[in-house]
Amino acid sequence: MSLFNRKSETGSATATATATEVNPELAALTGEYTIDPTHSSISFQVRHAMVTNVRGTFGKHEGTLSLDGSKPENSSASIDVEIESVDTGAPDRDGHLRSADFFDAETFPKMTFRSTSAEQLGGDEYRVTGDLTIKDVTKPLTIDLEFNGKATDPFGNERVGFEGGTTISRSDWGLTWNAALETGGVVVSDKVKLVFDISAIKNKPEAA
Repeated sequence: MSLFNRKSETGSATATATATEVNPELAALTGEYTIDPTHSSISFQVRHAMVTNVRGTFGKHEGTLSLDGSKPENSSASIDVEIESVDTGAPDRDGHLRSADFFDAETFPKMTFRSTSAEQLGGDEYRVTGDLTIKDVTKPLTIDLEFNGKATDPFGNERVGFEGGTTISRSDWGLTWNAALETGGVVVSDKVKLVFDISAIKNKPEAA
């Protein structure tokens, strides 16, 4: 389901322009949305000891989407993640991730993302660029997303869904802790895959 229906001009062998018609149904998606943390997930995957992958999630997060169905480039996103909520299924490892060796959750309790631009790549594919802040370091991050569609849930909420991800070098954000292996290599890869599965509810107009 694309935010645009594209129709090529016909009737002329020399026609080179493409006419763009906005899909009224998708244009109606325009509005402000609140991310539903109960039905969304922000997770990561990182190589451990050079041979396997460790997966984890951040269980507590909140955010908003401002969508423009007619002009996706005007859309934006804002997400706050609570570092204390990191969960890899191993309490000792989670405690290490919260410590000063990694996120230093006591000093820097939140990781944030603020979008700066958005673009349609084609069809349901989109790219959002913004500033990711971890600890006291802010750097640009680009996330490729797929629009999964819209639906009205049993409670009458209008929902939209997106999923996608990106890969970062954790050292770019000051997450440099590591240990060498006797067989060569290191315990934790510098490359980390971030995965986003977002369900957001359209805000209802305030009563007059």
